[in-house]
Parts: sequence; C-alpha cells; structure tokens
Amino acid sequence: MSADQIDPQAKRAATRQSRIPLPHGGYKLKLLRLLTDPLSRLQNLNPPSVGATESVAIPGPAGDLDARLYRPAGDPPYPTVVFFHGGGFVLGSVETHDWLCRHLTRESECAVLSVEYRLAPEHPFPAAVEDAYAAVEWAAESTAALGGTGDIAVAGDSAGGNLAAVTALMAAERDGPAIERQVLLYPGIGVDPEQESVNEHAGVVLSREDIEWFSAAYYRSEIHRRNPYADPINAGDLSGVAPATVVTAGFDPLRDGGRAYAERLVADGVATRYENYPAMVHGFMTMRDVDRARDAIADVGADLADALDA
Repeated sequence: MSADQIDPQAKRAATRQSRIPLPHGGYKLKLLRLLTDPLSRLQNLNPPSVGATESVAIPGPAGDLDARLYRPAGDPPYPTVVFFHGGGFVLGSVETHDWLCRHLTRESECAVLSVEYRLAPEHPFPAAVEDAYAAVEWAAESTAALGGTGDIAVAGDSAGGNLAAVTALMAAERDGPAIERQVLLYPGIGVDPEQESVNEHAGVVLSREDIEWFSAAYYRSEIHRRNPYADPINAGDLSGVAPATVVTAGFDPLRDGGRAYAERLVADGVATRYENYPAMVHGFMTMRDVDRARDAIADVGADLADALDA
C-alpha cells in the first residue's frame, strides 16, 4: 500500500509544511487561522484560470455560509460539485483550497462550489455536518442561480472528505437531493489508532497527537464519535449512497480508514473506484509542486465528468 519511499516532490512539500506545526488549541490556533488566509492569497497570486469566480452566501442553520463558486470556461449550464475543504475540522478555508478547486473545475468542466463551514473546537459536531448538508440542499434548490444543470456531486479532502461522505449518506437516508457522485480524497473516516497506516506513518504530515486532538476537538465524546453522521463507517447500510471515488495516499496515517470505507461501499453494492497513490502523503492533492497531484486531480475530474455528463 505504500512505496519504498516518499515521492521526492511530496517529501519536499511535506517538509516545508512541517515548519509550521499544527497547534492543539488556544491562542496558537487562533493565530494560525488569522495567518492562513493571507498566506494562501499570496500563494494564489497566479492561480490556474477558470471561466469565472463568484462569492456566494448560502443560508445555513446558524447564519450565512461563505462560499466561492468556480465556473468553468464555456457557456452554462454546468453540473455542480459541492466541495468541502480539509483541515481536521479546525482549520482550512476556501482560500487554502483555491488551487485544488480551480484545477478540479478545469478537469471536470463542472462548476465547483467551495463551502466554508463552522469549525471546531468552538463548533463541535454536528455543526459542520449541519452546514454541509444545508449547502447541498441549497445547491439542489438553486440551479438557476448556479447556472446549473441540476446534476450534483459532493467532494472533499481529509475532514472535508468525511463531510462529503456524510452528506451523501444523509441525502440517501432522508430522501434528500439526488447526488450523482461522491469524491472522497484521503478522507478522515474510520481512523483507528491501531491501524497499520497510523502505526507506520504517524508523523508524516499528521502526527498521532494531531489526529487525537482533531478528533477530540470535533467529536467531544465517544457517543458522538459512534454516530454515523460523525463517521459514516458506523452506518449500518450504505447501499443507497451515491457512487464513489475514494483516493488514499500510501504514507498517510489515514490511508487504512479510507480503504476500509471503500471496502464497505463495495460490500454494500455501491459502485466505487478506489485509487491508492503509494508514494504520496496526506494532503498531496493541494501540493502544487507535486506532479502526481495534478495527475490525481485529472483522474478525479474525469470521474466527475463521466458521472455528471459534463
């Protein structure tokens, strides 16, 4: 499941990233949040071109949710991909994932709606889930405003991959919006501290302490952790959810949880494409200097285009 060594480009990117350690609460977390968006905007000064971008306010359960709509080149209508950023449920934003969403728009020829959601520890589970599902419902009801075809997919990376899977599960169980595809990029699903990937690769991008703190900040209790809307690996039946693309990375501590979820989907009869990138690390699809990131985004974009007839 992992290569003999980490891809050199990914290793360099991970080393640069590790120079700013992840804070585990308090003042340092607030400071990193304040710095993240300005730093991301500096990185995004020469972004991949798309047809247009637009700031959107989405009605949420606790107030409007900020979002950014990326439109592909060409004339509407377009299918819509609702995207949720990663960051352990405590970090991340539209800005941190601008590069990925732009490339995903180009490769899929779909409009990508990148959504902000409430972050833990200030807003623990189920706040992010409530926001994510509200965004999907709004997208389904706002075809004209989005220039959409009415076809919808959900996607996300890491914690956002968890939210994409949960919204697909909720939509299936609640007879909610029709979701044509769920794209889960190294998702934070089914993580167990005894898994081989955690034991072997904790410390590569994500330490065991990072994983434990993110989990505690978001779930707050073992009761919540076992809720299928907190971690969909706990669902009794996944047979009604949207067809899936699941991507994992060989040197990612979260790899085995993502693979286990893909296996659950297949066992419950859900059409699933699972792809492991053996020499990659957690978060690699946001690493702009890693060639395999672009390859992976192109493959995911093709899955979305096929599913949504883009």
